[in-house]
Amino acid sequence: MRKGGKGDLVLVHGLWMTAQSWDSFRKPFEAAGYTVHTPTWAVLQGLDKDQLNADPPAALGPLSVGTIVDGLAAYIAALPAPPLLVGHSFGGLFVQMLLDRGLGRAAAALNPAPIGGVVPGPVTLSAALPAIARWNGWKRPYALTRRRFAARYANAAPRELQDRTYDTYVIPTPGKVFYQAAFWAGTFVRPSRRTAPLLITAGDADRLITPYLSRAAYNIQKRSPARTDYRLFPCRSHLLCDEPGWQEVADAVISWADSL
Repeated sequence: MRKGGKGDLVLVHGLWMTAQSWDSFRKPFEAAGYTVHTPTWAVLQGLDKDQLNADPPAALGPLSVGTIVDGLAAYIAALPAPPLLVGHSFGGLFVQMLLDRGLGRAAAALNPAPIGGVVPGPVTLSAALPAIARWNGWKRPYALTRRRFAARYANAAPRELQDRTYDTYVIPTPGKVFYQAAFWAGTFVRPSRRTAPLLITAGDADRLITPYLSRAAYNIQKRSPARTDYRLFPCRSHLLCDEPGWQEVADAVISWADSL
């Protein structure tokens, strides 16, 4: 931990979002004394949102969960001390996998994509089906339409915020990771070996990662000898880190980390 602060915090984004989507959410953590890092995947580095939408790299489609987590692990290992990890959506899956590798002093998984062993419910399966049902979809990027973003990702947010977020941060994402999540390919963790605390959250209006999935992940993770907590946020969609009330989410993570 750096003198006069709370140490390093790594914010891990999920699918469809650039690292810049953390621009507001990071501020309460910086005010609380954290040094905040927002790494992205190697295939996205040096490319802005417009470039990625106009011409996604060929390597984006077949990018795997393991490759993403390997890159994050290398980034974290280079920090001066184990950081606090906060991941959203698939980022929430990634931070659980990082804890499984012994990286990070604690983690908050915000409405996380399912770890291996969690059976996706019908709401989540119907959201993932367009990506999985495509021909050769595990090799191709998958772009979320504005309509599906509003209906599935940001359904509790005001229309103006839905449009602004879509226009500012939304990009195509790897097709392969949907298959991996659906078929438990490379997404398992072993709670019995986790020694760092973990917080898992849910939003009761989330139509992408439902509370059922978050609770199922918690029921697996609570087998760990380390502290494991669960928090449900009312009236929140999958955009809980940016929609009205997002400060409550950030404050809850900060308070939880302070309590460790």
